[in-house]
Amino acid sequence: MRVLIVSDTHGTVDARIVALARDCALVLHAGDVGSADVVDALAGAARDVIAVRGNNDVAAKWPGAQHDRLAALPLERIVDLPGGRVVVVHGDAHPPRSRHAALRRAHAGARAVVYGHSHHMLVDDTAAPWVLNPGAAGKARTNGGPSCLVLDATDDAWRVEAVRFDPPTRVFATDPTGGSHGNRQ
Repeated sequence: MRVLIVSDTHGTVDARIVALARDCALVLHAGDVGSADVVDALAGAARDVIAVRGNNDVAAKWPGAQHDRLAALPLERIVDLPGGRVVVVHGDAHPPRSRHAALRRAHAGARAVVYGHSHHMLVDDTAAPWVLNPGAAGKARTNGGPSCLVLDATDDAWRVEAVRFDPPTRVFATDPTGGSHGNRQ
């Protein structure tokens, strides 16, 4: 099973990441979604989207007509994949210095823990469970360009690919059909 892992879109998902979702059965979003439009754009490309709420996913930062969708976002999701279980959280509940140890202790039965919040992509597979952060998939604080992770999960093995795009020369908001429109920066 091919899984796209994203986080920290803050209301806008890069069109190149939406294009990657077309080849994935599932998208995991680790919070700071910013708008239901992001979920809809990803759902228009992949078969399923599972998202959690981040510290910036609050009513004051979401369009008023989407508050029901915001309220439906949980703080944590547990997802069974071929070969193991993934826990998806935003990651802001733990201080940076002890975050990986705390996530590993809290979710010892998982094969991987996915989190966001820091906007820094990383794959820490040095201990179990793995700790994965896709970085930022939107336009804010991407630290070198929008990024994501692609997990290929089978019963026998998991492989994680880190993907980082160059910063866009245009800012794109993606619609649910996969089209895009932009404004010059």
